[in-house]
Amino acid sequence: MTSTSSTPVPAGKPTSRLRPEKRVAIMEGGRTVLAQYGIERASIDAIATASNVSTRTIYKHFKDKATLCTEIVAESAARVAEDITELIEKHLLRVVGVEDRESALIEFATAWLRSDAPSEEHRILMDQMHGIAAHEEPNLVEAWYQAGPGLVLDKLAEAFRRWDERELLIVPRADIAAAHFAQLISAGPNTVAGPHADAEERSRWIGAGVDVFLRAYRA
Repeated sequence: MTSTSSTPVPAGKPTSRLRPEKRVAIMEGGRTVLAQYGIERASIDAIATASNVSTRTIYKHFKDKATLCTEIVAESAARVAEDITELIEKHLLRVVGVEDRESALIEFATAWLRSDAPSEEHRILMDQMHGIAAHEEPNLVEAWYQAGPGLVLDKLAEAFRRWDERELLIVPRADIAAAHFAQLISAGPNTVAGPHADAEERSRWIGAGVDVFLRAYRA
């Protein structure tokens, strides 16, 4: 990842602590710029302008463009992951009876897909991440995955491990079950049944995915 900024990068490591309000401004301004121009084409100058800070402020706290972009992407993913893990707590971790499995999974899946793209900027940014090869930007991809999708799958796996302990499901590998569930409920006809899909069609595909999942892991 190379910087297209016209401002030279100061030598040495970033110093001092960034004030919280400045960090918020840089993260939000950076997300806007990355969504608009793409991660490769975005410049430090553009991010500084969108954040209403100087390029000197950015370079004082972030070693280079790659470091800044990694933090912007990871923070955006983490914000969404936090919302989804709360949905897991609400819909799945409190289930104690077999009769509640299907409704809980459907309610969770519906809420998950509805919340998967809280903003157009985040959706665009995540689309970019899906198009980046891990070997091209390993640090960026790893930071994004650990902060976002990986965290969600870990929490989902935890829920399924608890379901296994309560004999609600038979789950030999909770991590595999979590990945299976995520793929099944997001499936759709030639597209992902995400937040922009027709609600009735999305509900149909979610129900079918949950049905297949329960058939595979039913206790």
